[in-house]
Amino acid sequence: MAEKFRLTIVTPDREFFNEDVDMVEFNTTEGEIGVYGGHAPLTVIVRPGILTITQESTIKNAALHAGFVQILPQEVTILAEIIEWPSEIDEARAAAARQRAESRISEHDANFDMDRAQTALMRAIARMEAAKLK
Repeated sequence: MAEKFRLTIVTPDREFFNEDVDMVEFNTTEGEIGVYGGHAPLTVIVRPGILTITQESTIKNAALHAGFVQILPQEVTILAEIIEWPSEIDEARAAAARQRAESRISEHDANFDMDRAQTALMRAIARMEAAKLK
């Protein structure tokens, strides 16, 4: 059985999560990562996607959009810019955001910030995927 560790997720507005867990998975700028208790210390940057929390036989998902993660052997702390439970997501709004981002990317306007549009697209996709997991 995997060693439990404390997962704390905070945003500028609230403490989103603070419990002992078996595993957490999320996207980083270097790829997807899964963390168990006893993990080597590491600090990573979040990339938009689905955060999956495993607690015994329960799995919880959330849309994690941006932030930093500090991984220690017995504790993982996520400082999230934005994170949402599936029940907090407005699916119509997420679909509209995806449409806007895809339109901006396809226009190839030289005066437009392409990185910002691609990040907006990843966030919208994460929201839509998380909303399906309600």
